[in-house]
Amino acid sequence: MEDFSVSTVEMVCLGTSMALSGLFFYIYRKKRKTVDKLNEAPRLPLDGELAEILNSTPGKCLQYVVIEGAVQPVGEPLRSQFQEGTVGVVQKLVLKEHKLVWNSLARAWTDSERIMHERINSVPFNLVGADRAAVRVLCPLEASGLDAEIIHEKFHQASYGFTDIISQYLSGEKPKGQLETEEMVKVGATLTGVGELILDADRTLKLRPPTNGSAFFLTPTDYEAMCLEQEGQATIWRVLASLCALAGAAVLLWAAQRYYRHLQARREQDRLRREFKGLAAGGDDDDDEEAEPAANACIICMSEPRSCVLLDCGHVCCCFSCFQALPHPSCPVCRQPIRRVVPLYQA
Repeated sequence: MEDFSVSTVEMVCLGTSMALSGLFFYIYRKKRKTVDKLNEAPRLPLDGELAEILNSTPGKCLQYVVIEGAVQPVGEPLRSQFQEGTVGVVQKLVLKEHKLVWNSLARAWTDSERIMHERINSVPFNLVGADRAAVRVLCPLEASGLDAEIIHEKFHQASYGFTDIISQYLSGEKPKGQLETEEMVKVGATLTGVGELILDADRTLKLRPPTNGSAFFLTPTDYEAMCLEQEGQATIWRVLASLCALAGAAVLLWAAQRYYRHLQARREQDRLRREFKGLAAGGDDDDDEEAEPAANACIICMSEPRSCVLLDCGHVCCCFSCFQALPHPSCPVCRQPIRRVVPLYQA
C-alpha cells in the first residue's frame, strides 16, 4: 500500500465505531443474560409452603426466584416530613438547584440543575403474602428498579433585585429556584422481588442480592412488565451495537474504495510509464537522428523532449517525468485540471 494512507478522520471514526460497538454489545449481552435468567426464574407463591420448599432444598437456598408481596415494616416505619400520616420503608429527600447558564456557543440561555442535598433513609421490611407469610428483604438499596412514589414536590422560586440581575448577566448564571422532593416506598405497596432466597437458622425467609452476580430487582411493577422492560432495554443496546458496527463497516468500505481507486491510478500510471519508455527507447535506437531542437524541449526541465499531451486542454509542454513530478494535476501553461495524459507520437 505504498503512497496510500488512511486519513486521521477515517481512523478516528473507525476506532470510535468499533469501540462503541464493542461496548454496546457487551452491555447487550449482560442485558440478554438478565432477560434469560428472568424467564427461567421460578415464580414462587408467598405462602406458608415456601418455608417447607426451602427446607427441603439442598443448602436451604434458591439462587434466583421471583416473589411478590406487600411491604410491611419490621419495626417502626419512616414518616413523611411533608405529608402527615404517610409512612413507608424507604425515603429519599432531594433538594435541587435550577438555574439558567449562558451558552456562548449556542448564544442562548440553557437550563441547568445541580443536586444540593440528597438523603436516603430506610428501615428493615418484609414482603408479606398469603397466610401472613413474610420474606425479609436484605440490602434493598442495592436493588434495581426500586422506583419510589413522589409524595411531595415543591418549587421555591428565586427572588432577586436590580443588582442581582446585573451580576447574573456578568456571571452568566441566572438562578431559577430550588426544587424540593420527597419519594417514599409506602407501607402496603406491592413489590416484585427477584433475587436469592434463603432460609435462615431461625426459619426466617430472606431475599438478598444473588451471590453469583445476577441482577437483583425490587420493583413496583409486576413480573411480566419487568420482563418486557428488560427485553426492551436489551433490544435498544443491540440496535445501538448494530448501528455502530454498520458505521465501522461503512468506513472500511470507504477506505477500501479509495484504495481500489488508488490501485487503478497506479496501474494507469505504470501503463503510461511503460508506453513512454517504449517511445523513448525507439528514439534512442536511431543514432543518426539529430538532437532534439530547443523549441521542442520540455518547459519544466528544458532537457527532455515534450512527449505527452495534457487533456482536456490539449497542451504539449512537458515530458512524462516532469508531468509525474507536478505537485498538482494542473497544466503548467493554462492551469486547467489534467483529466488524463496521452503519449505524443511524432513522425
